Amino acid sequence: MTDFTMTTDADGVSTIVWDTVGKSMNVMNQQGFTDLEALIDQALADDAVKGVIITSGKKGTFAGGMDLNIIAKMKESAGDDPARGLFEGVMAMHGVLRKIERAGMDPKTNKGGKPIACALPGTALGIGLEIPLACHRIFAADNPKAKIGLPEILVGIFPGAGGTTRLARKLGAMGASPLLLEGKLNDPKKAKAAGVIDEVVPADELLSAAKAWVLSEPSIVKPWDEKGYKMPGGAPYHPAGFMTFVGASAMVNGKTQGVYPAAKALLSAVYEGALVPFDIAIKIEARWFTNVLMNPSSSAMIRSLFINKEALEKGANRPEAPDQKVKKVGVIGAGMMGAGISLVSAMAGIQVVLIDSTQEAADKGKSYTTAHLDKGIARKKVTEEKKTAVLGLINATTDYAALEGCDLIVEAVFEDVGVKADVTAKVQAVTGPDCIFATNTSTLPITELAKASADPEKFIGIHFFSPVDKMLLVEIIKGKETGSVAVAKALDYVRQIRKTPIVVNDERFFYANRCIIPYINEGIRMVKEGVEPALIENAAKLVGMPLGPLQLVDETSVDLGVKIAKATKAAMGDAYPDGEVDEVLFWIFDQERLGRKSNAGFYAYDEKGKRQGLWDGLTAQYPVADEQPDLTTVQHRLLFAQVLEAVRALEEGVLEDIREGDVGAILGWGFAPWSGGPFGWLDMIGAPYAAERCDQLTAEFGDRFKTPDLLREMADKGQEFYKRFGQDAKAA
Repeated sequence: MTDFTMTTDADGVSTIVWDTVGKSMNVMNQQGFTDLEALIDQALADDAVKGVIITSGKKGTFAGGMDLNIIAKMKESAGDDPARGLFEGVMAMHGVLRKIERAGMDPKTNKGGKPIACALPGTALGIGLEIPLACHRIFAADNPKAKIGLPEILVGIFPGAGGTTRLARKLGAMGASPLLLEGKLNDPKKAKAAGVIDEVVPADELLSAAKAWVLSEPSIVKPWDEKGYKMPGGAPYHPAGFMTFVGASAMVNGKTQGVYPAAKALLSAVYEGALVPFDIAIKIEARWFTNVLMNPSSSAMIRSLFINKEALEKGANRPEAPDQKVKKVGVIGAGMMGAGISLVSAMAGIQVVLIDSTQEAADKGKSYTTAHLDKGIARKKVTEEKKTAVLGLINATTDYAALEGCDLIVEAVFEDVGVKADVTAKVQAVTGPDCIFATNTSTLPITELAKASADPEKFIGIHFFSPVDKMLLVEIIKGKETGSVAVAKALDYVRQIRKTPIVVNDERFFYANRCIIPYINEGIRMVKEGVEPALIENAAKLVGMPLGPLQLVDETSVDLGVKIAKATKAAMGDAYPDGEVDEVLFWIFDQERLGRKSNAGFYAYDEKGKRQGLWDGLTAQYPVADEQPDLTTVQHRLLFAQVLEAVRALEEGVLEDIREGDVGAILGWGFAPWSGGPFGWLDMIGAPYAAERCDQLTAEFGDRFKTPDLLREMADKGQEFYKRFGQDAKAA
């Protein structure tokens, strides 16, 4: 079967319908390009055909883009000379799209040719927009749910099938930059306003409007194929264009810190391509695209941020169990976390009972959803009807009897074993035997909390990250007696609220906090040693961490760090390793500097809460040493503090799947996304080097950097994590 079919009507208009077999949305593969080219050749060669419409057989969508599973494997399948193989493969795609664009026109006179329109019923992403950009006119249905754009930069590549060159030439570098460099997506009307597409028409008139245009004998020569073409906003050698590219370069380096190769390559492709004719420009684009695909960062980002993320969201590690879709959820505790949980649940269409000890507190929790929806209305993204419907799903109350009929409870009360045990008993006195009880906790052991449950098999941990409505990750924690139905319920619920789940086993700090706390502690420890605080913070950002460790403490609050430190010390006793960290952290706490929430922490803030730089009092208390470490040493201390805990979590069975380790690290606390996650980074640098570097760090800074046995074994055998623990290895 083929993904592309063509019919020609009595008026001589051929309609090519894209309908990927076995997929809910069209995605392009190598065979698809071959089939599309054959149909274009057929239409151009047939004198009875006056023009072509390319559209979709999927209701409400055009295409979701290229099948990234194929892109991820392009390098491996490109033969002994992978760069050449990749380049030739990309140029073959360019050849098909250029054939559509030229449509049989005489290369010297631009005469002849057949008009080719693209009719988009809805969402058009990636190659799903690059094909339309090669057509002569783009029609889109007035579908406000549709998203149109080029999001490739978000997974570590850039539009490499002509989208970069065509959009830059169509809109100018400045106009194209939000779509290319930020992956901005627009609905059809905004896409037309931006100049990306040409016409927005009612859905039932889409094909008729496209056909009328095709039969109108329109001019089809693209501006860049006309003599005297000038790039909107100015080419690089034009004064205005020069300033545009200077600003773009500064913006890219400012945002990426130089660690994301795709953004720099994209800008280079646009800059260099703007200096030459179009056919040479697309070769330049192809070379830069090949350069990015050859960089291990792109394959690691595609693997973690697309392939693995999508697999986890689709239930890759879901146990066998009947459908566990949540109909009614009880949220206990209407504080910041409970309010956020009730918001995302109601937005997903789930009936919510939000309980707190006073009606005032419960109502305040519900008001969080009201405020969120009001912001959406102000931005014209939410209607009054939607607001009424969502708020109607939330019952804010103090009455536990309202929990009757709930099939899931998410408890989000104070982090205290006794308080949580009391709530568990109250809830289970009302709910039925099939109701799953989930506790939202970041540190307390699930197995211990489950002792308060009448049925530990139906007790599970669901760790939301703050703020709930913005953070993409949810960590599901299995206690020692948690059953498969509880895991399935948690996974199905997380999918309903459109988050990405990882499932881990119950150990101190689970997975995310287990890795992020050492990162924070290493930064604070360096302050005590006399390392310049600005060096610590900037070293982290220059290696791709979104926040330095000191800023992260301020954002999560100093008092929370103190509380965790005290609880950990009480549990570990003499084995507690972080006394030097506590000295600094507790001192900051004693100065009543609690972080952003108090406008005072490791950083100074103005009266509006805007960060003003690192607080001078920090270096007054902990003077900066005369001799400072080099940048790489600081970065390695911060990175290895995290990745070694990830390896130990895998070694000890807390992590059961390295995909969850990498996706969880990127989405949960922002671990250097360019690396693909802790295991992706270790595979990049190689286990032998990682073990050697750990030995050096251990000798200089202590046993917290000691090489885990698993990493040592892999170093001795020259193994890679994804080749040993990835899905391909498991399948073999």
